[in-house]
Amino acid sequence: MAEKKLFCNGCGRILKYENDILREDVFEGKKQWGYFSKRDGEIHSFLLCEDCYDEMVKKFVIPPMVTEATEL
Repeated sequence: MAEKKLFCNGCGRILKYENDILREDVFEGKKQWGYFSKRDGEIHSFLLCEDCYDEMVKKFVIPPMVTEATEL
């Protein structure tokens, strides 16, 4: 059976995935578009490696809210 491959949608790099376990953390984005949208009914999803996530949020005028998890 072939090993599953996942890619970063930003840079196209193959993500580290072994034995059905993602071996690096990624940002997972998913949006189901609804009424009042040009994309009504579409579901968009993507993965970003940490470097691509950092590049994306650098472009934000208002940075994302960051809080600390109490348990991992």
